[in-house]
Amino acid sequence: MFNTIKNAWRIPDLRKKMLFTLLIIVVFRFGSVIPVPFLDAGALATLMKAASENTALGYINMLTGGAFSYASLFAMGITPYINSSIIMQLLTIAIPALERLSKEGEDGRKKIAAITRYVTVALGLFQGVAYYFYLRSNAGIVKITDGFAGFFVGLVIVLCFTAGTALVMWMGEQINDKGVGNGISIILFAGIVARLPVTMGSVWQYIQLGFTSPSTAGHYLVLAPLFVVLFLGIIWVIVFMNEAERRIPVQYAKKVVGRKMYGGQSTYMPVKVAMSGVMPVIFASAILSIPQFIKIFWDPAEGFGKAFMDAFSSTGWIYTILHFLLILMFAFFYMSVQYNPLEMANNLRQSNGTIPGLRPGKPTAEFISKILSKVTLIGALFLAFIALVPIIYTNVTGMHGLSIGGTSIIIIVGVALETVKQLESQMMMRHYKGFLD
Repeated sequence: MFNTIKNAWRIPDLRKKMLFTLLIIVVFRFGSVIPVPFLDAGALATLMKAASENTALGYINMLTGGAFSYASLFAMGITPYINSSIIMQLLTIAIPALERLSKEGEDGRKKIAAITRYVTVALGLFQGVAYYFYLRSNAGIVKITDGFAGFFVGLVIVLCFTAGTALVMWMGEQINDKGVGNGISIILFAGIVARLPVTMGSVWQYIQLGFTSPSTAGHYLVLAPLFVVLFLGIIWVIVFMNEAERRIPVQYAKKVVGRKMYGGQSTYMPVKVAMSGVMPVIFASAILSIPQFIKIFWDPAEGFGKAFMDAFSSTGWIYTILHFLLILMFAFFYMSVQYNPLEMANNLRQSNGTIPGLRPGKPTAEFISKILSKVTLIGALFLAFIALVPIIYTNVTGMHGLSIGGTSIIIIVGVALETVKQLESQMMMRHYKGFLD
């Protein structure tokens, strides 16, 4: 990976793309710590410190890179854009007009992208209003709350949150156009990596607690280092599964053109086990962040409301089950979008290729569909298992406050691998000798 980055750095246009991506990340991190106006920084810090035990706050902080706890310009993060993308992709399948629009080529995709931006701003506005009322409900944080001046202050705060959402969305699109990697993934990656020192600090606190408290010495002195080992082990498994693939054998028929004979070779059609990458995990996390966000400004103390919100806690069992099911659903959804077995079978037949033992046409398409379903299921189960292991570990050991979970690790490793592969493909297109050596 480091050799790939070093070789890419030597190419002027790739170096510009890498520097541009780095610049966007730096701007995002600056915006994540710049608070919106008319807030009392001391009262806000006190509130967030008291609320640090809230798993919902920790989860949203993880997705925003800590921007939420600062009530900063980018407090809403990239989540509204992710949710908007999910909504538009589902509506494209459900609404015939949008489906026709998606098939109109570049113009149709631009129109859908414009609608996605509008939906993103609307979601950012809604979440900004909700967060403002949460801040206002705690006395002393919002400096002015009464009369026309209070209305003006609230309007400015909400508009700052909404503008931050639009700016984050724009930065993600700029990375797609002028940088390296997927913009959404890169921004999420930057936010999660920024939380790594906090997680390591929590692990160190548990180790210190094991030394200072005789009653928990054996407990935390074993479990805290075990978390680090689990973290490294999950990274190894993710890298291994990311390279795993199912190879479908393909035999091409011989044909004579003039005096030369073409074809006749045997090859294979690779199908990646983790074909959808980290997107199912990102989409599942974004959807499940909605009840976590609601809990921030509406947290009932008792009754059915409390039981309901506790069930959707990021360490709850209902949350765990829903996370598992959503990852499976989005993995199969992405497989259906990316792969068309009938089209793949027709392409094979047009190029005089066949899968040994199968007739061209429908039998080949059914075989490819069966293989894709099995591989997708294995990949989805792998993603779900990795995402849920740290949640189960936290519930069993009681080590709360570790903001880096399985979802975060998958996003970090997956984005790093995808970005490196994109660099490799761009170097390959430029016939870069240093990469081929």
